[in-house]
Amino acid sequence: MTKKSAVLLLSCPDRKGIVAAISGFIAQHSGNILHADEHNDRDSNTFLMRVEFDPAALDLPLSEFTWQFGKVAEQFAMQWRLALSDVRLRMAILVSKYDHCLVDLLYRHKSGELACDIPCIISNHSESQRIAEFYQVPFFLVPIEKDSKHAAERQILTLIERYAVDFIVLARYMQILSTDFVNKYPNRIINIHHSFLPAFVGSRPYHQAFERGVKLIGATSHYVTEVLDDGPIIEQDVARVSHRDSVEDLIQKGRDLEKVVLSRAVRWHIENRVLLYGNKTVVFE
Repeated sequence: MTKKSAVLLLSCPDRKGIVAAISGFIAQHSGNILHADEHNDRDSNTFLMRVEFDPAALDLPLSEFTWQFGKVAEQFAMQWRLALSDVRLRMAILVSKYDHCLVDLLYRHKSGELACDIPCIISNHSESQRIAEFYQVPFFLVPIEKDSKHAAERQILTLIERYAVDFIVLARYMQILSTDFVNKYPNRIINIHHSFLPAFVGSRPYHQAFERGVKLIGATSHYVTEVLDDGPIIEQDVARVSHRDSVEDLIQKGRDLEKVVLSRAVRWHIENRVLLYGNKTVVFE
């Protein structure tokens, strides 16, 4: 069993003494730092840090620790949060017809790679129901027509609230979420798509790329914002292709990339390794 730990994620204007204040505070209260990683963005003068520590020997409860650390955070104008490794996040998966990312996430979850709970799968098509049943995850079909998108979103939100979902993964969910929907879950909706943007916009991107003779294809996972496909990027990867590859080859290689890139992004989110600032992210190792 993994040992229980606490993760402190923070960002603030860079100045001297930040690391000393954080490590000193944890040591003062008998905490033991297990991992620490930091980044200084010089362009914005922003300091970002992830500190994982063992809370077992703390001389005060975590609730009191949070209140006391708030004094340190105020001194350095920090934005910060504390997460516990034994608190499992609840992930809802939204999917349309393409199920490769869904299957990959469910397998990784079953194998223990993704330490979260999956209370529901929601789709606007019925194709994924058998997969959900195989993995024993409740499946909900919410069809979407042009004149019923608002009603469908309300139904989806009702399900997400009913199951106390912490974050949402769009595993090739081919519907654009409304601004109201996105704003209810800021930095808690993760999407995956090909990395051809802003080139090859619209339908059949792999066919467009094939016609242009591209040599690289890729996938991008990012947090969803009200600006379509423009949220902070969590992970990307690429694969080389050649003149020997057919459109079908490009699509297959692209799907393989999408699965890997999305699973990495989800895992890093679950493990509290992603810290946002502006429209960028730092992913701590």
